Amino acid sequence: MKNTMHRHQFVEEYDGLVGFGFDRDTDEKSLMVYLQKFSDDALLKALVPRLNDGEIQEVFDLISRLIRKHLKDEEYHKLFLKDEEG
Repeated sequence: MKNTMHRHQFVEEYDGLVGFGFDRDTDEKSLMVYLQKFSDDALLKALVPRLNDGEIQEVFDLISRLIRKHLKDEEYHKLFLKDEEG
């Protein structure tokens, strides 16, 4: 069995409400579900080729901006790049 570095367990195990606007905790958990579903290989293979250049840049810019704003350099290397030496 292949040892993988990326995990999507939250979406598989979460059985609570998925909806926005109820409270911060539900919003956070719902966002995690949406993002893990969004990053599913089959969905991305269908969706990404349909995005125009501006949409691709917009998604990339948003993710990059959030990572730069909220993660320290060592967290970026460990959590995003999966580089334990970062």
